[in-house]
Amino acid sequence: MMQPAIQPTLYESLEALPEGVTGEILNGQLHTQPRPSFPHGFAGSALGAELFSAFYKGNRGPGGWWIIGEPEIHFVQDVEVTVPDVAGWRREHMPTPPTGHRIEVVPDWVCEILSPSTRSKDREIKMPLYGHYGVQYAWLVDPAECTLEAYRHDAGVWLEIGRFAGTDRVVAPPFESMPIDLEGLWLPTRLASVR
Repeated sequence: MMQPAIQPTLYESLEALPEGVTGEILNGQLHTQPRPSFPHGFAGSALGAELFSAFYKGNRGPGGWWIIGEPEIHFVQDVEVTVPDVAGWRREHMPTPPTGHRIEVVPDWVCEILSPSTRSKDREIKMPLYGHYGVQYAWLVDPAECTLEAYRHDAGVWLEIGRFAGTDRVVAPPFESMPIDLEGLWLPTRLASVR
């Protein structure tokens, strides 16, 4: 008699994804997307570098944060798994970072870089999940439109606390102690097209 085939768990399916594909488990469904485009990756890297310097290292800023790109956050271990483009934890909330790739401490702040293939998922699926699990702040960055939206979660809803575009200086919680020149997140060719 043949034994029934054992179906892999969603997390095992996520781990088996080919190189170059990012997976997340959101509301019990496996979501995948290819690696980001150059403008997407550039915006995330530029923002992460600004925040890392000021809020991790304390250069021109207060320090006191862990800032990391594309962390694998397990709101429920191996069941509810998200990979924001950039995330941050106040060190008092996560005094010691994990040694493995699973992070089970809810971040204080997340940033999603919007792209045509992820825009609706980021807004309609991931933002509610972040709020549900207690993320306090979320930023949405759109490299195609050269915009940054900042939100704070309060009483079960995301409240917009700032909207910035083009060459604006971003002063928004939780990083309001150091202005960020938004212009540095965009490729020069992109910025020229929205001026």
